[in-house]
Amino acid sequence: MKTNPTRYSSAVGEIWVMATFKVKYCHKIFDIRAVRELTDALFHEAFEFYKIRFRKLAFDSDHAHMILDMELYGKIELAKKLKGYVAKHLFGLMPWLKKNKWEGGYFWNSGLWNPAYDIRSISDMDFYSRYLDRQKYSSTRQKTLGSFS
Repeated sequence: MKTNPTRYSSAVGEIWVMATFKVKYCHKIFDIRAVRELTDALFHEAFEFYKIRFRKLAFDSDHAHMILDMELYGKIELAKKLKGYVAKHLFGLMPWLKKNKWEGGYFWNSGLWNPAYDIRSISDMDFYSRYLDRQKYSSTRQKTLGSFS
């Protein structure tokens, strides 16, 4: 049991969740290193901007996972704030992503994220932390012998 919970003006506590946001049309944009690194930086900016505590962020080819504290936000509000912040700034800094397919773009007449999302409460922090560590692009991804051959 936590002895010193987070305090807000009218509430005390914390709700740690794992959030998953999938890219629209399953485009594998996070295999592009520059896109992945910028998206990572933008999520960190969003966490700071909205004062959201987080523990871990990881990417696969077409989705992002994160462990964060929902604080006083609802699931819909949390998803909207994070996805909106990242998409707006990513398209502003990488406008080629919005170009037509034949011009090398991915999201013409569209948004970045699939409207669906998954935000689930965490009952076992270590389990979800290890799950994020096993993602394709994790800052703490463990190396196996096969990755050096």
